[in-house]
Amino acid sequence: MVEFDEQLRCLVAQACGHPPGSPQRQKLLTQIIRLTSRKLWRENTSYYQDALQQTWLYFCRNVCEGLTGQKYDPTYGSVITWLNAYLKRRLQDFYLNQNKEQATTVSLRVRQSKSGDSSEVIDPVENLAAAPESPPILDELETWVNTDSSGELRSTHIKGRPDVNCQVLILKRLPPEVSWKELSEQFGLPIPTLSSFYQRQCLPRLRKFAETEGLI
Repeated sequence: MVEFDEQLRCLVAQACGHPPGSPQRQKLLTQIIRLTSRKLWRENTSYYQDALQQTWLYFCRNVCEGLTGQKYDPTYGSVITWLNAYLKRRLQDFYLNQNKEQATTVSLRVRQSKSGDSSEVIDPVENLAAAPESPPILDELETWVNTDSSGELRSTHIKGRPDVNCQVLILKRLPPEVSWKELSEQFGLPIPTLSSFYQRQCLPRLRKFAETEGLI
C-alpha cells in the first residue's frame, strides 16, 4: 500500500507539472482516477454514484490548483485518504438530506386559511438559505446540458415519457440536487425507475462529456 500511495503521489506531481486542460494532464488525471476508483470507500445506497461523481469533479478541480476547495497536500495523507474524506462528507450530506425529506413527509404543506374555503401552500424550501455560488465546473456542465447541441440528451428518455429525459434529469441532479423522492412525486414514477434510467443512460453521457473536456 505504501508503494501504491507513492506511485499516486508521483502521478499527481507529474500531472500538476502540466498546464490545466492540457492533454498530458488530462491523461495523467484519468490514470489516477482509474487507479484510485478501486480503492475508494463503497456503500450500497441510491445516492452513492452521485456522491462519487461530485468527488471526481472535486478531485480534478483541486488536486493541483485548489479551485473550489483546499488544494491537495500530500504531507497530510495519501490521495485515497483525501478523496475518501471528501466522498464520505458528500455521502453524509445526501443521507442527512434524505432524512430531512422523510421527516417533512411532504415537501409542500397545505394549511387551511381562516375562512376555510381556500388553502395556502407553504413551501419550506423558500425559507432555506440561498445555495453557495456554484463552482466553474458546474457552470460548464450546466451550459452543455442546456445547449444539448446534438439533441441526444432530450431524445434519450424513459419509454413513453419524453418529458423524463437525460437533459431534464441531469439538470435536476446537478448540485444543489433535487432528491429522487421529489422527482418521483413530480413525474409520478417510482424512485428505482428514475434512478436506474439515470445511472444507465444519463451518467455515462455525463462522464463522456466530462472526459472529453478534461474535467475528469
